[in-house]
Amino acid sequence: MRQQVWRAIRDYGVITVGALLSATAARSFLVPNEVVAGGITGIAIMLNSMMALPIGWLIIAFNIPLFIFGFRMLGGLKFALRTIYATVLLAFGIDYIAPFMPIVTDDPLLYSIYGGLLDGIGMGLVLRVGGTTGGTDIIARIVERRYGVAPGRVILMLDVAIYVGAFFLYGPEKALYALIVAFIATRVIDATLAAGKGSRQLFIITNAPDAIVRDVFAELGRGVTLLEGRGGYTHRKRQILVCAVARSEVGVIKSIVTTHDPKAFVIIGEALEVMGEGFTHPSTLPNSPVPLASEFTTLPLDAEDDRVVPPAV
Repeated sequence: MRQQVWRAIRDYGVITVGALLSATAARSFLVPNEVVAGGITGIAIMLNSMMALPIGWLIIAFNIPLFIFGFRMLGGLKFALRTIYATVLLAFGIDYIAPFMPIVTDDPLLYSIYGGLLDGIGMGLVLRVGGTTGGTDIIARIVERRYGVAPGRVILMLDVAIYVGAFFLYGPEKALYALIVAFIATRVIDATLAAGKGSRQLFIITNAPDAIVRDVFAELGRGVTLLEGRGGYTHRKRQILVCAVARSEVGVIKSIVTTHDPKAFVIIGEALEVMGEGFTHPSTLPNSPVPLASEFTTLPLDAEDDRVVPPAV
């Protein structure tokens, strides 16, 4: 119970930081320079330019039906509370906190780069802990859950219509800068969601498989798969070790291999996602065949099983 409380406090702290970063990006970089952000915030910025209505209150008004739709599709009180909190905090930050922050720059390239950077970090942090900042983020979360499409790409596609509107309202130059902001923000969102979750896969061709397997398990607690291989030139049988480890553990693996077999042939590649013991598991929520990046959980490694069973072909 205590662990759940501390986790909730941590998650809401991350949401707070993320929402305020997005609010700062809007007020300090985008709104003063008439550059439209994506999603509902972009629509609110354009309406603010035409009718001088408060951006924050417009965000809340537009998000109400989207929130109802997202709540019915995803379900769960946890999602509802986090989305409400993030959306209200974003709106409050834009209208009542961020206006007190200075306008940092009027250079088009600088406000596009840093506006997109802050907005991407902010939205990425909120998505990472299972919330959204409302608007198209809700749709992106649904698509990610059902089809596994990166949320940044979904948001970019949904924002095209908004940038077309910005083209007619502010002119082609401002619309082009808005596209730069969107491109940077989507890349930063995906990078923020993936931060700390990168893994590496290793193929080790060695004459000392038993010693390497023993030390990998003893020092890292990682399982290793042994495959039978044969040299294409010599036709000699060799053992091939296959192992997936965290990025920070690659150095330990290399040290172990070098110690036992300095002539071993090692191939190290990037693994976009690893599912299984010691890594991550898919969400068990209904209608959720694909795990959310923000819901990855580390699993304990079973000390009695050091094998990875390859899938049937």
